[in-house]
Amino acid sequence: MDVETKSLLEIRGIKKSFDQNHVLKGIDFDVKAGEVHVLLGENGAGKSTLIKILTGAYQKDAGEIYWEGRMVDLNTPVDAMNIGIATIYQELNLIPQLKVYENIFLGRELKRSGKRSLLDHNAMHEEAKRCLKMLGQNPNIADMQVSRLGIGQQQLVEVAKALALDAKLIIMDEPTSSLSAQEVDQLYKCVESLKAKGIAIVFISHRLEEIRRLGDRITILRDGFKIDTLQVRTTETDYWIELMVGRSLDEKFPKQNFTLGKEGFRVEGLEVEGTQEPVEFSVRYGEIIGISGLVGAGRTELARAIFGADSSKNGKIFIDGKEVKIKSPRDAINSGIAFITEDRKGEGLLLDQKLDFNIVMANMKKFTGKSRLIDLNAIREESENYINELKVRPNNLELNARNLSGGNQQKIVIAKWLCTQAKVFIFDEPTRGIDVGAKVEVYRLMNRLVENGAIVIMISSELPEILGMCDRVLVMSEGKFTANFKIEDASQEKIMKAATGG
Repeated sequence: MDVETKSLLEIRGIKKSFDQNHVLKGIDFDVKAGEVHVLLGENGAGKSTLIKILTGAYQKDAGEIYWEGRMVDLNTPVDAMNIGIATIYQELNLIPQLKVYENIFLGRELKRSGKRSLLDHNAMHEEAKRCLKMLGQNPNIADMQVSRLGIGQQQLVEVAKALALDAKLIIMDEPTSSLSAQEVDQLYKCVESLKAKGIAIVFISHRLEEIRRLGDRITILRDGFKIDTLQVRTTETDYWIELMVGRSLDEKFPKQNFTLGKEGFRVEGLEVEGTQEPVEFSVRYGEIIGISGLVGAGRTELARAIFGADSSKNGKIFIDGKEVKIKSPRDAINSGIAFITEDRKGEGLLLDQKLDFNIVMANMKKFTGKSRLIDLNAIREESENYINELKVRPNNLELNARNLSGGNQQKIVIAKWLCTQAKVFIFDEPTRGIDVGAKVEVYRLMNRLVENGAIVIMISSELPEILGMCDRVLVMSEGKFTANFKIEDASQEKIMKAATGG
């Protein structure tokens, strides 16, 4: 990319505050046609607020926005769409009951010419098929209801929406977080194709390897300030991390080794819907067990069945050698099992409730006395302890969970389960959408849990964190375990071979 190319988008001195919380503190930023410009920063650094200003969802308090050299006001999302800015958010923005092509053109439907201006379903259908084909998808899914698609395919429908808009600038907020390896590779090819056509991309990601592969320039934010803009190919990832977190991270995976103890958790003959055979495994004290596999392998379904969120047949679950009966999530909680779900917004939080309520809601009985009155002071004190321990930003208990960034929402989900003082912690994709610094905090928390006598099971699609943090890894494929590796015997190649049935 020619670094002297005139900027397509330029912002100068952008500021934004919410009450007394100053989120953006004078940001300068520019994007050139045909480049991938990466925004990198810890959760709460201001990335999401900045892109919402660029898409018209928020209005800036101060500063200027220039589009193709002309100052513009982006007061609504329609203003952004009209000049050619499209956004693919990390959280899906689809209507499940509508068909794929209807979602792609939602809010800007094509109409036939004539007095009655009827919707031109044929034209929308054909254009949707073209966009899906560009993404390597079967164009025939244009007629399917979105609810019938997996999460990965739904994410690609979001990409197709941007392609159908003929956008000049596409903002991608963690677009690969829910995709399989094959879908990620297809998205990479799509990004490279868009670059070749002169389309600019603002790419938000915490995956350093994909930043290295796709990015041209990288702008680093910290605490609402722009720290620097760098060339991706001439700078090192360790330097990016140091600028992002304001300190050096000596270890990306701070694994501690503990003495193995007796068996603490065991699953016998559990038949989960969609599996090919009963599932069995056990975990000893002092070890972290990883469960790996491709999207759709049955990992989350297994976790939900153990937790009582989904039905299962037969099977037994033991904690400390004693069988526990789990027919519902309440049974699991009462038995000492915590489930940190991968869907933090849909299943982990009550988004329109305050942070302190979200933290204590799974263990409200702890704060209820004999008179059945709730001790609000105790709730506040306990919640503040978790907020400080997990470094939630902003640390205002009066905020609703909806107002936090994705990574800080994940910290509140973890705090909720820590508050239950559970014995068994099942982490399902615990670092998805979390920055590098916050990932290290989650890993250290896992170490502390194991050190304090808890059982930790981590489901993850990130093979480096499986290899970096686990003592053993169980590999699933098509609903059954195909391998059980000690971590010293495991490698990415062996895990992928077992995950693909090779």
